[in-house]
Amino acid sequence: MSRSSSAGTREMLASATYGHSLERLTFDGLQLLSLRLPDLLWLKRCSFVGADLRHATLEGARLILCDLRDADLRGASLRGTAFSGCDLRGADLRGADLRHLRFGSVNTGNADGRTLVTGVRSDRGVDLTTYFEDHQG
Repeated sequence: MSRSSSAGTREMLASATYGHSLERLTFDGLQLLSLRLPDLLWLKRCSFVGADLRHATLEGARLILCDLRDADLRGASLRGTAFSGCDLRGADLRGADLRHLRFGSVNTGNADGRTLVTGVRSDRGVDLTTYFEDHQG
């Protein structure tokens, strides 16, 4: 995976268009506050470990096999976002807009391919298992 800077990342993502696909990029630990992704952006095997995505707009994004462990997504708009086979362990989703959010699985051969949400912080009363496409969490 290639490493990006916060400024370079903003420029790259701003130039992406509807339906654009980005693969194997690393955004670990970057400050991406209030980032706005284009509709239906596909992110495949990207890493956002510990990234600050507070108040980011990821509406309609498709994240496949991405690593978002310990990412800060407080106040982010995740409306219509689909996470397939992603690792969200330890991520903070408090105050995030979760309407129409979906967690799914992908066929990864030997691995389970399920989206992982162990230790995710969310608002009181939010049951993240209801967002799984198979409703099994």
